[in-house]
This record gives sequence, structure tokens and C-alpha cells, in this order.
Amino acid sequence: MNRRRQKIKLVPAALLLAGSVMAQQPPAVYEFSVQQAVDYAMKNSVQVKNALLDVQIQDQTNRDFTSAAYPQVNGSFSTVYTAKIPVTLVPAEFFGGPPGTYEKFPFGIKWAATGGISLDQILFDGQVFVGLQARKTVLDFAMKSVEVTEETIKTNIYKIYYQLQASKTQIGLLDANIDRLEKLLSDTKEIYKNGFAEKLDIDKVSVQLANLQTERLKVISQVNNGYLGLKLLMGMPVKDSLRLTDTISYDQVRENLPQVSDFKYSDRKEFQYSEIGIRLGEYNVRRYKLSRYPTLMLNAYYNENAQRNKFIFSGSVDWIPISAISFRVNIPIFHGNSIRAKIRKASLELQQSINQQNALKLSIDNDIETARNNFTTAVSTLDFQKKNMQLAEEVYNQTRKKFDAGVGSNTEITAAQTDLKAAQSNYISALYDAIIAKVDYLKSLGKL
Repeated sequence: MNRRRQKIKLVPAALLLAGSVMAQQPPAVYEFSVQQAVDYAMKNSVQVKNALLDVQIQDQTNRDFTSAAYPQVNGSFSTVYTAKIPVTLVPAEFFGGPPGTYEKFPFGIKWAATGGISLDQILFDGQVFVGLQARKTVLDFAMKSVEVTEETIKTNIYKIYYQLQASKTQIGLLDANIDRLEKLLSDTKEIYKNGFAEKLDIDKVSVQLANLQTERLKVISQVNNGYLGLKLLMGMPVKDSLRLTDTISYDQVRENLPQVSDFKYSDRKEFQYSEIGIRLGEYNVRRYKLSRYPTLMLNAYYNENAQRNKFIFSGSVDWIPISAISFRVNIPIFHGNSIRAKIRKASLELQQSINQQNALKLSIDNDIETARNNFTTAVSTLDFQKKNMQLAEEVYNQTRKKFDAGVGSNTEITAAQTDLKAAQSNYISALYDAIIAKVDYLKSLGKL
């Protein structure tokens, strides 16, 4: 008996152990290019998932609306118990009674039952038919909304991704500068020991080194937060590990640039979205116009009735059939100008959509020109900062050679180091600005 109890106790313990092992699954490790990051987001982003669910919801709404055009068949059964049967007064002389008197004659029986089936079918209804024609357009509208959402997420992923890569390059430059300063600090200390430098020279280099190390910590913190933001945008769990494989470079800024002359408004997802919205507005106007036309309905039913004084409707009970087919035409005559108001309202809303599309064209033109100007400026700035960084590096190298040869001062090399670091920071900033300007330029042309 005790052995059996011990075996029973082992079962939940084993289940707990299995659950613990499952809960301690190691985090996933991903190495993504920028396109792979976008692909991952398209599958896992909550915004994209909900947009796709909106498409499915619209599809089911279309199915529900389509059902109105199919025959509507219903079965029914009802039973009535008459507690007090109504009576009518009949002259008594009909039954041999004295003239001038009346007899109560029951009119009906206690139990009645009716069972049957009915069919209703729309033969013509302008609003229903327009709704059926608009189903695909409504679904396209929902799908285009998904594409607009995807493009927005894609743009943000590109910007965060390249910002992180620019920060990685910045960390590399900071590390190189830290190595230079550590070497300079070591050399300065040796020179100080030999009596050819002041304690002040050591302190100046130490301050510079401390500032660079502090800046590096801040950049690393920003990069870590950037990774968290990128994971959130992609729909990736925070515990998963993400490594970015694409690099950011000077040459990358100028690659694969489309020409403005090849641009069409229809290249932009927002414009495609507005075009579908206008088509839906046209369907809406047409729907209300057709509501002025008569509607034609078909109705058919088949019922059987039975009546008894007891609640028994099986066996030898006689069921009396009754059936009919009817056509009903509803002709709109006057509805207090309601239809006219609806048509006018739908027409005004359509005009609003057209006006919004015209405004969108102006906005797109502005986006393109602004993005092109920003990109041109960013590229020119990048070219200038690249040359400036190269020059600052040459100045530092020459100053370092003079310092190593004993003909240069600590002040000169400290100043050269400061200028080099500033030039490198400006170059990284210009490189990031140029990449982002390129992303905005491509998006403005619908080519991202």
C-alpha cells in the first residue's frame, strides 16, 4: 500500500519538473540583416497581425452581407392551448328551442398546432446588388491598410537598424580613441618620470580619457535601449538575442538611387489607399440612388395545421396542408426627402475624399522635394565631414610623430586628439543623417 502511494506522489513531481524544464527554455538567438528584420516584423508585429485580422473580419462581414442575396429558408412549429374557448350566441329555435332565446355555441377547440417551412428571396434590391459589387473593393481597402501599416513599420525598422549600426561604428571609433589616449597617457607618465613633462600634462590626458570612457558608456546604454525598441517594433521577445549583420558605409548612401522622373503617384501606398476609398464613395452614392427603385421579393410557404381537444398530434390526427407563393413589390413614393438627403450626404463625402486625394498629391510633392533637398544636403555634409575626418586624422598622426620625436608638446597632441574625436563624431552623425535621408527619399518615391 505504501509503495502505491509513493508512485502516485511521483507523478505530479514529474509534471512539475517537465514544466520547469519547459519554462527554462533558452532565449532564441537571431542574426538579421535589415531585410530579415523587416520580414520578421511582418510576421510578428502586433500592428501587422491586427491589420491582417481586420482583413479577415472584413471578409466575414462580406460573407454575412452576401447571405442576404441567397434564399432565406426557415422552419417553424407552434402550438396554442385555448384555456377558455370563445363562444357565440345562436338562436335556440335552430335546435328546437323556444323562439327569442339563445344557446351558447363554442367556437373552436382546446389545442391547435401549426408546422411548416417558408422561403424568402430577394429578386431585386438595388442597395443589395451594389453591396455585392463593392465586396472586393472593400476587401482591397482593408488589404491596402495592411500595406500602409507594413510600410510604416518597415520605415521605422530601417531607421532604428541603421541608427544602431551607426552607433556601433561610433563605439569602434571611441575604442580607437581610448586606445590612443591610453597610449598617450602611458607615454606622458614616462616623460614625466624623466622630468620632461608636467603633472598638468598627465591630468589633461586623464580628463580626456575619462570623458571618452563616459561617452562610450552613454553610447552603449543608448544602443541597448535601441535594441529594446527595435525588438518591440518587430514583435520580438525582449529575452531573445539579436545581432545586426548589415553594415553602414559611405558608399551605401549613394547606391540604388531612383530618379524622381520615374515617379508616379500610384507608387505610394497612401495614394493607392485613397483611390480605393474614392471608389467606395462612388459605390455609396450609387447605393442610395438605387434605393429610389422598387424592390421585388418572393415569398413561399408550406404549412400544416391540426386541431384537437387533447394534446395529441400524432397517430391518426389529420393535418390540413396550406401553401402559397407571393411576390411583393415595394415602391418608394415619399420618405420625407430622406433618400435625397442620403444621396447628397454620400456625394459630399465623396467630394471630401477627392479633395483629400488632391491634398495628398500636394503633400507627396512636398515630401519628395523636401526629401530630395535633405538628401542632397546630407550627402554634401557627409562628403565634407569625411574629408574633415581624414584631415584631422592626418594632423593627429603628424602631431604624434612630432611628439614621439620629442619636438612636439603635450598640448599640441591633446588638441589634435580633441579635434580628431570631434571630426569623427561629426562624420558618424553625418553618415547616419545621410542614411536616414536616403530612407526618407526612397519612401517619398514609394521605392523603399
